[in-house]
Amino acid sequence: MNFKELISVSLILFSVIDIIGNVPVVIDLKRKGIKIESGKAALVALIIMTIFLYTGEALLQLFGVDVASFAVAGAIIIFIIGLEMILGVEIFKHQEGSSKGTIVPVAFPLIAGAGTMTTIIALKAKYAVIDIQMGIIVNILLVFLVLRFSDWISRKLGEGGANILRKVFGIILLAIAIKLFKENLGTFKTG
Repeated sequence: MNFKELISVSLILFSVIDIIGNVPVVIDLKRKGIKIESGKAALVALIIMTIFLYTGEALLQLFGVDVASFAVAGAIIIFIIGLEMILGVEIFKHQEGSSKGTIVPVAFPLIAGAGTMTTIIALKAKYAVIDIQMGIIVNILLVFLVLRFSDWISRKLGEGGANILRKVFGIILLAIAIKLFKENLGTFKTG
């Protein structure tokens, strides 16, 4: 294990996962009455990311899906979540008090989404698998802490701060979705 590579991988994954940027999404889900179980969301995201690290490309090929198609699908989901945040509408229907928000959309696609998956595949070309695995674990611990203390973060922000943050990060989510869409749409073969 190379400590410098571990730091590099951790920082790359941290910027892609963007758990701090996803705090408004989590706050928004909780505002809608969705119960988010921090430990469960972190564990599911860890499992998804680890499975994808070792079997990602083969798993997608098994379903006849290429990485670009996977990224475009994730981009569409992220785009819709961004629209919800900006417009204050509810497109994804949630049951009140349900923990369904824990896995979708928190564990997937917010934490372990298409951007994270494609990044993991890209990291394998440059870094050792053990460094990537440890980078995933470091990020999952951070994700757990942020999810666990999202109510405290929400209280510190206040309703007005949360609304502003929700709109700003909704726009950022739209931009990330469009970037993912543009980068991967061009890779489709025509004809």
